[in-house]
Parts: sequence; C-alpha cells; structure tokens
Amino acid sequence: MKHPTLPTLLSFNAGYIDAAGFLALHGLFTAHVTGNFVTLGAALVYRSSGTLAKILAIPVFCVVVFCARIVHFKLASLGKPILRTLFFVELLLLILGAWLAWTLGPFHDADDMATVAVGMIFVTAMALQNAVHRVHLSYAPPSTLMTGTTTQIMLDLADKWHGGLSEEQALAINSRIVRFSGNVAVFAFGCGCGALMFAVVSVKCFALLPITAALAYVHNEAKTK
Repeated sequence: MKHPTLPTLLSFNAGYIDAAGFLALHGLFTAHVTGNFVTLGAALVYRSSGTLAKILAIPVFCVVVFCARIVHFKLASLGKPILRTLFFVELLLLILGAWLAWTLGPFHDADDMATVAVGMIFVTAMALQNAVHRVHLSYAPPSTLMTGTTTQIMLDLADKWHGGLSEEQALAINSRIVRFSGNVAVFAFGCGCGALMFAVVSVKCFALLPITAALAYVHNEAKTK
C-alpha cells in the first residue's frame, strides 16, 4: 500500500484548516491568507464583525515567514536540523490551537479576543508551513494555495492538446499534471473533510490537525534516517 507523501499530508492539512477555520472563525482564511483581503473588504462595506482578525492575518503571516527564515539561518549556523525543528514548532502550534478551540469554543463573536487568538495561532502555523514548503519542498506545488497549481495544470493540458512536444517534454508534462492534479484533489478533499467535521463536531474538528501534522513529522523523520 502506497503511503501519502509529505506534500500530500501538508496539502490535506491546509485544506482542512482553511475550511474548518473559515466556518468556525467567522470567515477567516488561516491558510490562504490573501483571501482575507476579499472578506475584509466585504466586512468593511457591510459593517459586519470579524475585521480585526482579517486585518491582523496578513501582517502576522508576513512576520512569521520572515522569522522562520531568520531561524533557518540560525539553525544552519549551529548545525541543527532545520526541517525537523520547524515542523515540530508547527505541530506544537496546531496542538495549542486545537486545544484552545476545544476549550474556548464555539466562537460566537468574531471580534472576541479568544476567536482572534485562536485564528492567529492557526495563521502562524500555516505561515510556518508555507515558509518550510517554499524552501525545503520546492519540488512540490504549494500546499496552501491552489490558484497557481490549477493554472499550471491548464497550461500543460493546453500544451498537450496543441501537440508538437518532444518525448522528453511530454513525459515531464504528464508527470507534472499527475502530481499537481493530485495536490489539488487532496487540498479539496481536506476542505470537504474540514467542513464536514465542523458540521458534525463543531470546534472539536480541529483535533484532527495535530494528528495529520504528527504524521507529516514522522514521515519526515523516516525520510531523514
């Protein structure tokens, strides 16, 4: 039986947390953070709640990515394992976020500090995952943003339709279509699971996130041995 790859586990978690977070945290995107620009604009126009978390999400995301890069350099200079350390921090953040969501939720007020705090913890975890993926898993499509991946799939399909490809180009395109399509499918599956689990068990659905992250951590450990 073929085990899921590390990018697959990360894509599932990103889709899951984005859907569950959107529903539980009043329209906050925790993985696809740039989506908060849209929901923030809508919230400001209609004067609805939830603006604080949406305003904070982008700067928090940027600061975490910046800090992750600095930590990367520091760990490298000390000869410490980089990927293992950053994955472990992400796992701890997801455990903390899930525990707080379980104990403080359900979140009835989008601007309540508990809602904002849990949202920012999850944004921090996904920002760290984005940074790690970009640097250490650059061979795989992004795990939290599917727009560019879907665009590449369509471009490759158009190239195949047009024809005139060498055998080497055709093999490369076929391989990329399979990998990228699988990435999109897993992310979408994660979104569906996140929404379904929230509908069934409310904020307790976040308990699955540390489990998947732990599997990713163990998977990475197995690869490095």
